Amino acid sequence: MKVETLRWFNNRLEMIDQRILPAAFEYLSYYTASSVAEGIRSMVVRGAPAIGVAAAYGVALEALHLQEKSADEFKTGMETGFTVLAASRPTAVNLFWALQRMRKVWESVAMQTPQQIAQRLLAEAHEILAEDIRINRAMGTYGAALLKDGARVLTHCNAGALATAGWGTALGVFRSAVEAGKKISVIADETRPFLQGARLTAWEMVQENIPVTLITDNMAGYMMAQGEVDAVVVGTDRVAANGDVANKIGTYMVAVLARRHNIPFYVACPLSTIDMNIASGADIPIEERSVDEVKGFRDYHWAAEGVKIRNPAFDVTPAELVSGLITERGVVLLPDAQSIRQLMLG
Repeated sequence: MKVETLRWFNNRLEMIDQRILPAAFEYLSYYTASSVAEGIRSMVVRGAPAIGVAAAYGVALEALHLQEKSADEFKTGMETGFTVLAASRPTAVNLFWALQRMRKVWESVAMQTPQQIAQRLLAEAHEILAEDIRINRAMGTYGAALLKDGARVLTHCNAGALATAGWGTALGVFRSAVEAGKKISVIADETRPFLQGARLTAWEMVQENIPVTLITDNMAGYMMAQGEVDAVVVGTDRVAANGDVANKIGTYMVAVLARRHNIPFYVACPLSTIDMNIASGADIPIEERSVDEVKGFRDYHWAAEGVKIRNPAFDVTPAELVSGLITERGVVLLPDAQSIRQLMLG
């Protein structure tokens, strides 16, 4: 791993500003829950696992910020911090998973001093980061076994080190395959409108010297029809109890095309992204982002003024289109409610 997406440095959280990659590489510093929430909301950090890790550190930062306050002021401030973080982005379930885990830790040491609570929460955030990397490594090993030597693999959006604490989910599969000695080449969808594929996935693969070809989203079907894609591997922001998968907008189209061309469609997902409280994809909240992202990119606009714009950030791929879920406990082929329930029970 060439870079650390998130890191703890001099009593602050630092996160790579992914909005400016690949033109510039810069870490931004965070000291409170509200500042971390804004970093999540504004896409400084993105990707479900990375959002979860950032939220955990946001809780710890708020505790450190409040540790000299009275017990009552500490409790009130912490509740506000949890609320602000929970409102930052609605679709990535890892956000809520991390907040729930941090709350349980807080409750377990609630009778201690604010200073002691703050240190315990910081230790838990450190563990969540380290655990995410271990999980990604395990998923990478299982996923790499699905890819043949010489495989040409298409991916959508960015599910790499930049979307996690490190190594990556979908891109972690590619890294593990290369580490195992396989010659893997990647086809990266551009991923409109925020261009995570063009800006982030392509950048990561170049850094790792893994062969990568960038295409626009509407070229995926052509590449499949020409026999130039052997498998599809993507990440996910939330998986419903029945195996429906929410991922970056455009993933559903890729899955349909993959089925049409008999190409396996795999989803790399840590267990923390499986939401057993959501029965199906129809119940997954879909974030709608600013129309400015569709008008153009950064300060340049190409859309006609006055046109109506929609910008759903995610779509849902039905479980019937998913060849397999790649998790830290192994691969679940043709996932459904029963197999996912068994997976979660261990």
